Amino acid sequence: MPHVSSPARVRGTSPRAPESPDAGASVSGFWPLVPLALAQFVVVLSTSIVNVALPSISDGVGLGPEGLTWVVNAYVLAFGGLLLAGGRAADILGRRRVFMVSLGAFGLASLGAALAPGAGFLIASRGLQGLSAAVLSPAALSIALIQYSRGDERRVALGVWGGVSGAGGALGVIAGGLLTATFGWRSVFVFTVPFVIVALGLAHAWIVSSSRSSSPPAFDIPGAVLVTGALGLFTFGLAGATQAGWFSVRTLGLLATGAVLFVAFLQVERRSATPLVRPGIFANPSVRFANVAMTLVGGAWIGLFFFFPLYQQRVLGYGPLQTGLTQLPLALTLMAASTFSRRLTERLGARTSLTGSLLLLTVGLVWFGRVPVQGHFIANLLGPSLLVGTGLGMALVELTRLATQDVSPAESGLASGLVNTTRQSGGAVGLALLMSLAASRTASAGEPGVAALAEGYRAAFLAASLLTGLAALLSLRAPSSPSTLNP
Repeated sequence: MPHVSSPARVRGTSPRAPESPDAGASVSGFWPLVPLALAQFVVVLSTSIVNVALPSISDGVGLGPEGLTWVVNAYVLAFGGLLLAGGRAADILGRRRVFMVSLGAFGLASLGAALAPGAGFLIASRGLQGLSAAVLSPAALSIALIQYSRGDERRVALGVWGGVSGAGGALGVIAGGLLTATFGWRSVFVFTVPFVIVALGLAHAWIVSSSRSSSPPAFDIPGAVLVTGALGLFTFGLAGATQAGWFSVRTLGLLATGAVLFVAFLQVERRSATPLVRPGIFANPSVRFANVAMTLVGGAWIGLFFFFPLYQQRVLGYGPLQTGLTQLPLALTLMAASTFSRRLTERLGARTSLTGSLLLLTVGLVWFGRVPVQGHFIANLLGPSLLVGTGLGMALVELTRLATQDVSPAESGLASGLVNTTRQSGGAVGLALLMSLAASRTASAGEPGVAALAEGYRAAFLAASLLTGLAALLSLRAPSSPSTLNP
């Protein structure tokens, strides 16, 4: 790694930079990683920060239970449905340009949500947040992958990336609790705006355009429309399946239409001269395995951060502030594990490290699945929080690295978009399944009130452990080669 004493803005093309639009940063060292990590932090943070604030939002804008779900789903739908198109747009239109524009749009959408005069404006602002995030996240990761292409640099960069990604989800609950209790629900949206402003300033100073192709490839508009429609319909159908019924005309119709669009997308990609997703990318065993495993981990991850605060508030009677503070050990452990996972991987090997992290995550979720109605933080929540934080932090780093290794620089945006898509899509599917299971278990518990809720949440945690357990089994056959440790 080259040494620099201070961040200097150096124009020109990095020796490692490919001849592609805005190949990435041209500042030596790890300074360019700061604005990229900040951008990813606010993207992930915005998926979880509203969870604790939902009851206050309901009172503030007059949303009922069904309408309230759209404060979350508007973000998830736009984010998951447009990730692939966003990643490809970064490859074709220029990574720095796409990064800056989408980061600015994300900040404006956050401010719009904070100032929303009513429910409709709030939900629309959340949708714009998700759309901006779908472009911003793969653009940021693509710049990082190209700037830090050598083994040691890439492992450090991905360790930081995994840390801020995991911490964003965990700290979102903490920040949501503190802000809601202190300043009200609008502050959870204002909270991200200063991060966006700082990231824009640092990106302007430290991330510089490199050489551009004189004739960038055409954008696969039919493919983008079809895959976005398919993912959106899948997510929309699954998100509403608990309320509408899994076998209702609405749910089955949405899922069937999504399946038809996805089949059409595959046909278009096979025939396109410039496909959105080059089919051959899945011939890479690392890419194939990592995206399957990330789908499973994503379902467990999103489910955990949805049900954990609900258990704390509805079963244990915690307020927003106490809920946030008691999730601090999980957040800190997750950040530490993400940062130091590189050393463990170098010592034990990639496959052993990944399998071990997924087993820790699974054991922690099983432990959460045994939480009692009269639970205590030290006796019942601290232990599984530490296990989940350690396992999840390490697993996110390893899976992200596997999903993006041995991919050409021209397709780094596609690879990062794919892994983010599988994480979000897995989260949407997993959360829908876990919500259905929890509701069914609560209804059949035969116990009053809080005890029935606890039974449903325990069932959700145990089901999440099955997802990560399956990922751990698959990791026993994960690719393990010299390139795995030295991409």
